[in-house]
Amino acid sequence: MSQTTSPVILMRDERLKNEAAIEPDAVSTNPVTKTTQIIAIYGKGGIGKSFTLANLSYMMAQQGKKVLLIGCDPKSDTTSLLFGGKATPTIIETSSKKKLAGEAVQIGDVCFKRDGVFAMELGGPEVGRGCGGRGIIHGFETLEKLGFHDWGFDYVLLDFLGDVVCGGFGLPIARDMCQKVIVVGSNDLQSLYVANNVCSAVEYFRKLGGNVGVAGMVINKDDGTGEAQAFAANVGIPVLAAIPANEDIRRKSAAYEIVARPGTTWGPLFEELASNVAEAPPVRPKPLTQDELLGLFSSETTGRDIVLEPATIKDMVGKDEIVRPTLEVVYDQA
Repeated sequence: MSQTTSPVILMRDERLKNEAAIEPDAVSTNPVTKTTQIIAIYGKGGIGKSFTLANLSYMMAQQGKKVLLIGCDPKSDTTSLLFGGKATPTIIETSSKKKLAGEAVQIGDVCFKRDGVFAMELGGPEVGRGCGGRGIIHGFETLEKLGFHDWGFDYVLLDFLGDVVCGGFGLPIARDMCQKVIVVGSNDLQSLYVANNVCSAVEYFRKLGGNVGVAGMVINKDDGTGEAQAFAANVGIPVLAAIPANEDIRRKSAAYEIVARPGTTWGPLFEELASNVAEAPPVRPKPLTQDELLGLFSSETTGRDIVLEPATIKDMVGKDEIVRPTLEVVYDQA
């Protein structure tokens, strides 16, 4: 017996199709009007986003800005770079201990200062003992209880791991918790793949009515080969700074030394980055397809000359064909 679709369902489906076909408004390019700029920085693990953020936040504070740096990477290396290698208690760890003791978390338990920069780490679970994304969500819930939205900062910088795609790590984009996103990458395929994924996430949530845009890209360990610049140009975002692949920077970073000090060799680079981060408007990116992304690199690097050869049954079992009895029930025709 055939069933017909009700008129109500047909009308609902038609309405949903019409809504989906409407292009969302273009992201605003006007200056951010909120008192506090909340900026989420994403990048592949190990690409140098924590180094970039520790130095950026330090320079902003030296310029007289009130800055809060929040590490949202389970490695908790953002504050370690700021505090000369010293680890700080994480919000997740502190919250668990306080809960067991029947006590409430206080600001002084999780937030620490250095030369005008306020910093804290959300933290994450031990390997195999929980979901990192869920830890991020729990951390922000704790921040809200501590009065996060009432704090009077000029800038709040969020350090997010970009190559983890579970929900918690996309929280600032999905929930409009920040005004803009900055991606950190280098002239290598994997870091640009992650940067492109972040741009895709921004575009996805824009289509759902979100307001977050991408303010630009920081190129770290720039060796001058140009792939990251080409990526930024193709996606339609500016390059906010190019930090060179320099032995002095590498050595000082490895020793947990801040290089972004006014009057030093690298001071002007981070002064310019701080200015660009503050002024860059959020824009709507144009994510690349996989082929477009691969096209930024030579075929020797990406293997684009490889031809995919389908496997056969003989490859798998050494025979051309495996005959198995059918389990299909066959009915005699009436």
